[in-house]
Formats: sequence, structure tokens, C-alpha cells
Amino acid sequence: MSARDWLEKDFYKALGVSKKASQDEIKKAYRALARDLHPDKNPGNVEAERRFKEVSEAYGVLSDPVKRKEYDEARSLFGAGAFRRQAGDTGGFGGGMPFDLSDLLRGAGGGAGPTAGPAGGGLGDLFGSVFGGGGRASGPNRGGDIEAEATLNFDEAAHGVTLPLTLNSPGVCDTCHGSGAKPGTTPRTCPVCHGSGLVSRDQGAFSFSEPCRECQGAGTVVDEKCPTCRGTGGVTKTRTLNVRIPPGVTDGQRIRIRGKGMPGRRGGPPGDLFVIAHVRKHELFGRTGDDLTLKVPVTFPEAAMGTSIRVPTLDGAVTVKVPAGTPSGRTLRVRGRGVSKPKGGVGDLLITIDVVIPKNLSEEAKQALKAYAELTDEDPRTNLEREVNRHG
Repeated sequence: MSARDWLEKDFYKALGVSKKASQDEIKKAYRALARDLHPDKNPGNVEAERRFKEVSEAYGVLSDPVKRKEYDEARSLFGAGAFRRQAGDTGGFGGGMPFDLSDLLRGAGGGAGPTAGPAGGGLGDLFGSVFGGGGRASGPNRGGDIEAEATLNFDEAAHGVTLPLTLNSPGVCDTCHGSGAKPGTTPRTCPVCHGSGLVSRDQGAFSFSEPCRECQGAGTVVDEKCPTCRGTGGVTKTRTLNVRIPPGVTDGQRIRIRGKGMPGRRGGPPGDLFVIAHVRKHELFGRTGDDLTLKVPVTFPEAAMGTSIRVPTLDGAVTVKVPAGTPSGRTLRVRGRGVSKPKGGVGDLLITIDVVIPKNLSEEAKQALKAYAELTDEDPRTNLEREVNRHG
């Protein structure tokens, strides 16, 4: 695929989102499409497999803010026609000398050279990632990242858990060990690019470097293809990993497992695995950050005179003292009985008191309450009555 071919791809259209879509909207669109188009769900469906690769390619660029910015800039430059050769031109750009596309891309970001640092390397790095590395197509490439989902119980998310995770993802072919060649044979150096994986061609004022079509950018040619992977060097594998979910994860959180993604090409490092956690609700407990929440009902006498009650925790029980005169809605804090924190420490248990008013009273209970009312002269509505009388 040439640079022009790549630029003409509309990744936003592939995912069905607008150019102004947020990162969350892009992620949501990709996940929905990936679930519907996954090869495991559509065995033998060539069109679904093509679309799955298309949306994966689009998400690989648009999910990365740096790559997305560079892609938008490149599309804007070429879409405007600012660098297209006009019909009938015989000389270089502006009458000058022809130049290489990579020179244009290095300056497209507005600076004197590529962006430094780990976050990105300018448009040159973007095209390098798409085409296998500018000038280094036959060198090692990092494997892609993959996503998986895991459903956790509430207490597993709070305290952490190690669980088996079954993945269906591309892997290195065990028959040819990734070479793509039939056992007993070896790939030969490409006679067109001489092993570099890149060829150059002139198009008017431009000199394009693109992956070699003879070897597809690999730098080698396979004459007798591996019968297992059909020359690709990779197959879909089912593997089971024991994944450690750290304590304190929240619903929807992405956990990064380094080095467990797709294998690298030509000796490159593997990508990463991102596990999306789905946490089941608990029948009693809620959660606020690292704190657990629990509503505890008490009777009116208990709230009025005070009491000690036993309440559950995620790993046992604890005795809580309810002070005399505790109103409904008051929160009591029990330190260190909440959610484990990823970097150490534990949150608290927040207990909200709920004073329960009985709906059905026996005659004896009614008489007792009347006697109580006669024995107390406390009026909780004094301020309200004063305001009512003022407006009289």
C-alpha cells in the first residue's frame, strides 16, 4: 500500500464516526464493530474478516491522539490539493527540483523536524508505523495491542484477583516459526528491493518510497508457502493467560498487561493486552472511590438511646457504636475496612444510619408512645412555627 493509498483511506468512515468524535465515541464504535465482525463470530465470512481488519486499522490510528492528529494534518494537506501536480506541468514543484515525500512529512507538523519524545515522532513516525518503518521495512516491528473483557465479582474488584483469561488472537505459526516458508525451505532475498522492503518511484514532482510489491515490504520472498499459515507466518491461536487484576479496579477500567498482545514481526517486541473490567453490583455494599458504603437500619429506641451493632464487611464483620441521639442519614466511618488501594492502603467503610419508623403499632406500643410524648416537651418545629406566626 502506497502513501497515497493510505492517505485516501477514511478511517472515520470505517468506524462510522464524525471527524469531531471524542476518544470515548471512537472507542465505543470500535468495540461494537469488533464484536459484530470478529472472525470467531463470522467463521468463513470473507467480507466480515475484511471489515474487521479495516476497523482495527482505523482504530489503531484514531485511538492514539498523536497519530490521529498527524493523520488529520496529512489528510488536510493532501485533501486540499496543495501538493498535487497540475496537469501539463513538466518541472518540479514551483519550477524547482523534485523532492521526496518524507521531506514534506517531516515538516508538516509546523516545526523544523519531527516531534521528539516518546509520545510521537511526527508524520514520519506515523508513516513508519503504517508501512513498517521508513527505510527500514525489513526491520523488527512491535506487535499490535489487543483488548479482552473480564467480569469480576464486587469483592474481587475490591481486593484484587488472579483469573484465567482465554484469548483468540493472532500468533506466530508453530509450523514455520513465523517465516511463512514450508518446512525444509527458507525465504530468499527479494530481487526487486534487495532485502530493504522498500522501492522508490517517481511521479512527476514527487519521489515516493513505498513497500515493495514483490515481497509486500518483508524484504524476502517465499517460494513454497507454509501449509499451515499459507505463507503469512501467523495464525489465530487460542491461549489461556493467568491475569492478575490489581485491587481497587472500577467498572469499565482498562488494565494494561505488558507484552501479552500480538507478537512482533521480524523479531520485534510483542504488543500489550488491555483487559476491560466489568464489575458486578453487590446486594449490600456500594462504593465511592476507595470507600465502601453501607446503609444500616436501626430502630427509633436504638437511635435515641444509642446502641452497638454488628455490621458485615467484605472480609468479615465489625462492631459499630451508634451514639445516643443519632439522626437518620448520619454517616459513621469505620477506618480501614473499605477497598484495597493499588499502591497500598485500604479505604474506609461508610455506614449511613437509617432510622426505621414502624408502619404497624400494637395498642400497647401506641400507649407507650403517647406516654413518651407527654413526658417530653421537645418541639423539633419551633423555628417553623415562629416563621408561620410571623407571616400570620
